[in-house]
Amino acid sequence: MAGVLRAERVWVETFTGLRLEQFGRLLKAVRDRGGNGTLRGRPWSLPLAERVLIVAVYYRTNLTMRQLGPLFGISSSTVCRVVQKLGPLLALEPVARPADATDRLWIVDGTLVPVRDRRVGSSSRNYRFSANVQVIVDADTRLVIAASRPVPGTTADAHAWRASGLAECCQGVTVLADGAYLNCGMATPHRKRPHRPLLPGEEADNAAHRTVRRVEHVIGRMKNYKILRDCRQHGNGLHHAVQAIAHMHNLALTS
Repeated sequence: MAGVLRAERVWVETFTGLRLEQFGRLLKAVRDRGGNGTLRGRPWSLPLAERVLIVAVYYRTNLTMRQLGPLFGISSSTVCRVVQKLGPLLALEPVARPADATDRLWIVDGTLVPVRDRRVGSSSRNYRFSANVQVIVDADTRLVIAASRPVPGTTADAHAWRASGLAECCQGVTVLADGAYLNCGMATPHRKRPHRPLLPGEEADNAAHRTVRRVEHVIGRMKNYKILRDCRQHGNGLHHAVQAIAHMHNLALTS
């Protein structure tokens, strides 16, 4: 029995990036959201835990469904149905406005995700069809607060932010951003005026801004889930993947 438990632990930790206890919390969230369905009709060939594992492994490794099928002893079409059914249930839970909002510091940035769906992405500055996703991160805990729906990669970060609707959950919270978010109601670095250097106080502000603003570290960690390096999902598939990865990233940072 101990050998079986060790095998399960190694499988989960290697292919999902989560410890067994953290994966159990993810499984509980999916079960509470109705992941088992009504239990009517044709039953699934795998228990819920293995179906959730399939989705997590798919997002982490970006293996094709033909490759995942033999690993779990099911057909590729069953893998597709599992991902389509459970992917939305792994989503990040909405974050309420914190009670100590005035003392919090959040960071926002956008990232480009290569996609195959031409209706979601567009040819952007990385010379690939990509989608722009806005991510809000807590500066202290490095937890993902929220992630927006993808927009075409040619969309400027400021326009993507205004269209995301995420500003509503930032009411009363100080939000840091880079220079691409000017006039968006966030704290951005000072810009140099034409032919004039920055004032000493502005240089100090920019230095402090760079020290705190490390959202790129969080986005880089999220992109350990390789589906964010080349997403083959169509329609809402990328949005569901980003939400699920944000959820798993938060679980990996909590004990």
